[in-house]
Amino acid sequence: MKKAFLFFLMMNLFALNSAQVKDSLKSESQHFHFQYKRLYMPAALMISGIVFDSNSRESLKNEIVEERNEHLFGFTNHLDDYAQFAPIAAVYGFELAGMKPRTDWRNRTAILIKGQVVNLGLVYVLKKTLKKTRPDGTAYSFPSGHTANAFAGATMLAIEYGEDYKWVPYVSYGVATGIGVMRMANNKHYISDVLFGAGLGILSMKVAYWTHQYRWNSAVTTTDPFAGVVYARY
Repeated sequence: MKKAFLFFLMMNLFALNSAQVKDSLKSESQHFHFQYKRLYMPAALMISGIVFDSNSRESLKNEIVEERNEHLFGFTNHLDDYAQFAPIAAVYGFELAGMKPRTDWRNRTAILIKGQVVNLGLVYVLKKTLKKTRPDGTAYSFPSGHTANAFAGATMLAIEYGEDYKWVPYVSYGVATGIGVMRMANNKHYISDVLFGAGLGILSMKVAYWTHQYRWNSAVTTTDPFAGVVYARY
């Protein structure tokens, strides 16, 4: 289990470091062009999940489960069932608390719905298609829907508030990472499920921002879905 925690710590630090990189294309309107480098982090997580799920890494994946059973046998907690929604709730909760988001609530809600339709839709299709067995013997393991949901919310939270409130990405991705670890501690997912789910959640929400047309915002008139994006450093 120690290896799993170390791996997730490294993953989280990588995510947070990427979130703090200065973007040289910032404009006065705070609209940003699509950049391929924004794909690196989710792609790396998803590829890592596929690699860990492959036959060549089967022994390492099972070793993590064995360590979990040795140190946390019988452990069960339903906190992750509720905490997965915390980042999404905070997207609106922070605004109620007086913090200024990047996007107005109408466009923000449209982006959230679009991102979650893509995110949870792909999770459902992959689970039903691949029919991977969970560590506890039940069905539909790959990928982790809880983790995908948490990282989608964390990405939106970081995009909306991270520029003005530097601590937000640390908290949002930290909570999402903790949920992924909790899914493994509860013996519901392998590390491969969680890694792929994290990348899928991040990518789904970014795609929702990149393709959003901001129909409730007359300032954005471009027909190019990648040309006017309210998105900066994440």
